[in-house]
Amino acid sequence: MKIYAISDLHFGEAIGKDMDMFGEKWIGHKEKIITNWKNTVNDDDIVLIAGDTSWATSLEDAKHDLDIVASLPGKKIISRGNHDYWWKSLYKLNNLYNNISFIQNDSIFMMDDIAICATKGYLCPNDDKFSRADEKIYKRELERLKIALKATSKKNVKFTVLLLHYPPTNDKLEVSEFIKIIEMYNVNKVVYGHLHGRSYYKDGLQGVHNGVEYMLTSADYLNFKPKLVISK
Repeated sequence: MKIYAISDLHFGEAIGKDMDMFGEKWIGHKEKIITNWKNTVNDDDIVLIAGDTSWATSLEDAKHDLDIVASLPGKKIISRGNHDYWWKSLYKLNNLYNNISFIQNDSIFMMDDIAICATKGYLCPNDDKFSRADEKIYKRELERLKIALKATSKKNVKFTVLLLHYPPTNDKLEVSEFIKIIEMYNVNKVVYGHLHGRSYYKDGLQGVHNGVEYMLTSADYLNFKPKLVISK
């Protein structure tokens, strides 16, 4: 079994929205993702999707995109992104498919020793724009991160993967409260997305820092191919 990750699929089947306006690389991106996924992922693998799965604003419309994801190989674990406006009742979502788990501010335990934790995260304090309203949301998301990770301390977890949507630092890659919490709970790998375009990839922390590996998995950054996170 292998665990892969990708984020920012940005499917828009029901509403007729594509990503072509964001550059040549995005033309036909849905077909690229589907082809690469089928060529990479097996039925017994797991794929982590760190937010922004669908452009839809209602679950009815999002189901067209989620149906595509459900039809692809492997079990999927999906967390929420800033554009997932269709995401409403977690209970309702988790009763839609037998091969997709939706997770928010929580943990899923696998094979007795692996924890998949997820929360959305938020913008980190920066010099460009960080208002009082941003600070309020930032502090709220820090608490949600703690909630997502706390359960791991009560289990015999040997490996923890955290799904965020936003990168856990600002564009200067300064240590944030997110980073401090991640290190406090001994997270092994952090998967995140949100950043698009060559000029923005550098704004996300990547590689191993203080024993934690940070992985940018925006679909365009990965050339629309799920990235290997764990091989068991």
